[in-house]
Amino acid sequence: MVTRVTDTSDTADRVSEAVPYGLRVTAALSWRFLVLAGALYILGYVFSALRSVFIPVAIALLLAALMGPLVSRLTKLGVPRGAASAITMITGLAVVGGVLTFVVNAFNSGLPELSKQLQNSINTIQGWLQGPPFNLKQADYAQALHKLIDKIKENQETITSGALATASTVGELLTGLGLVLFTLIFFLYDGPGIWKFLMRLVPERVRERTDTAGQRGFASLVAYVRATALVAVVDGVGIGIGLGILGVPLAVPLATLVFLGAFIPIIGSLLSGLIAVLIALVAKGWVTALLTLAVVVAIQQLEGHVLQPLLMGRAVALHALAVVLAIAVGLVLGGVVGALLSVPLVAVLNSAIRSFFQEPEPKAPLAKDVELDEEAEPAEKK
Repeated sequence: MVTRVTDTSDTADRVSEAVPYGLRVTAALSWRFLVLAGALYILGYVFSALRSVFIPVAIALLLAALMGPLVSRLTKLGVPRGAASAITMITGLAVVGGVLTFVVNAFNSGLPELSKQLQNSINTIQGWLQGPPFNLKQADYAQALHKLIDKIKENQETITSGALATASTVGELLTGLGLVLFTLIFFLYDGPGIWKFLMRLVPERVRERTDTAGQRGFASLVAYVRATALVAVVDGVGIGIGLGILGVPLAVPLATLVFLGAFIPIIGSLLSGLIAVLIALVAKGWVTALLTLAVVVAIQQLEGHVLQPLLMGRAVALHALAVVLAIAVGLVLGGVVGALLSVPLVAVLNSAIRSFFQEPEPKAPLAKDVELDEEAEPAEKK
């Protein structure tokens, strides 16, 4: 009896040839896409479960990118790194505390005037509603007010539970703030040592390239934070001066709101500018509101076409569609904080990935003063 030995590889080749080429490619892409989607889902789940840790660390990294160059310059002048980190931290906290105190005082001083203007605007609107074509009576307003009060009483339990949830959120916010400060201290004081430790976990054959890509990514983060801060200052000062000239109340708090909103590109500046327009409409009327809108649009055009391209350059240049999509995804996943962190994350990944995959040989980072470790040797080799 003769036993026939079947060549399995030849059979597999014949079966593969029997399947249309387009179907084979689609199947190969499909299972890879499913693996990638599963990995992203797991990463998203881990991030969601540990967001109270990841978000403070990410904010601390942004602050370290902003304050790190000052620490490096003080160190070059002969100041011990620990003292330089402490000086930078204290200076930063003093600036933030002073700005917040100034804004709160300005808001409190301007609130009575705004309340008066708001009441006048409400009276004007009521006059419009009582006249043609609406012809509403005052009894209709009273009835609507009673309905609102009854609705609040019916949902008193929900409102109370929401207040308790807000108190819990405040506690989480304070805890996150403490973690931000604690992490920032170590990033400023021992950032180069942390980076060296991470590089030891990378395989030796790609360690140098990974080190360069990481430093390029951090350089892009520093450039992004610097440029965004300068753009935010220009936005806040420019719109604040315009509001002051037009006599809009709460000009300083509104300018500060514009400054903070500018850290979320495109959307943040737009929304904060619209709030300023609405305040001008309530306080001063249509003419002042239109003039305020013109000021906001002019500042936005200056930011988009002059400041950002000049300050950020090609190193962190992102397409407007990529910025909007990144903000949208960050807003869905992490709320306002996610929108704040999404664009710098995309900028860092864009610079690091281009450096890792597109450069034939590793090169020096973008700028010497924004390296992770200015005095350190390249990535260690065994």
